[in-house]
Amino acid sequence: MSAFTHPYFVHALLAGTAIALAAGLVGYFLVLRAQVFTGDALSHVAFTGALAALALGYDLRLGLFAATVLFAVLLGTLGRRGRSDDVAIGSVFSWILGLGVFFLTLYTTSRNTGNGTAGVTVLFGSIFGLSGGQAELAAVVAGLISLAVLVIARPLLFASVDEAVAAARRVPVRLLGIAFLILVGACAAEAAQAVGSLLLLGLLAAPAGAAARLTDRPYHCLALSAGLAVAEMWAGLALSYYVPRLPPSFAIMAVATAVHAVAIAAVRRPRARVRLAEA
Repeated sequence: MSAFTHPYFVHALLAGTAIALAAGLVGYFLVLRAQVFTGDALSHVAFTGALAALALGYDLRLGLFAATVLFAVLLGTLGRRGRSDDVAIGSVFSWILGLGVFFLTLYTTSRNTGNGTAGVTVLFGSIFGLSGGQAELAAVVAGLISLAVLVIARPLLFASVDEAVAAARRVPVRLLGIAFLILVGACAAEAAQAVGSLLLLGLLAAPAGAAARLTDRPYHCLALSAGLAVAEMWAGLALSYYVPRLPPSFAIMAVATAVHAVAIAAVRRPRARVRLAEA
């Protein structure tokens, strides 16, 4: 029987394709701007935000988006010229994770936890559990994120490659940095529903890291990162469907890791920095 005869697979494919596309586009700039640690921090924020919403009786998606976007703005404000830095992230990283554990305890002890799998869902995702409406909403949100990234791609690339020159040419470097972090936060919130907060960083970083190994042409790398992310999502979903013992989140991350490993083996040395002429 074809996988496409099952509504849950079609829903997962619809949402997963859009989410992977957004993650691939956002992930390229995370790698280029050396802000991968930001993606890791936002995965913990997604965990905390979702559990806070559940503990307080709200939809977990409200907590996901509110927490990640607000934290992204905070990082951009504290960092230099809209860039998050390790000091700003590290100062709140452990506190955010500890707060997530607190909300998990609060949720499991003080509320009616008829949905006992909610905490596991936040950590590991539930892409095969999305309804038709949830999948359509996820696809629309991820599509808007992708469109926004493409709209700011050229000035953001310029600001990422040569921040000083971009600022001298009156490119709004700080505003672009904060806007990008907001998009990272929104993407993290959306992707957490598919692969979970624990595996979120892999979807953001692995396709972009592999693409950066294979080409130093920025727009080619951007497109390749998005293409790899979508292909890895498709392959992971298919693998999980045909091997039911493999959770979809694990299968997606396993494929992404394998592709990244192949890219590293194929290109022993990292590519040179992106070509300034194309920025």
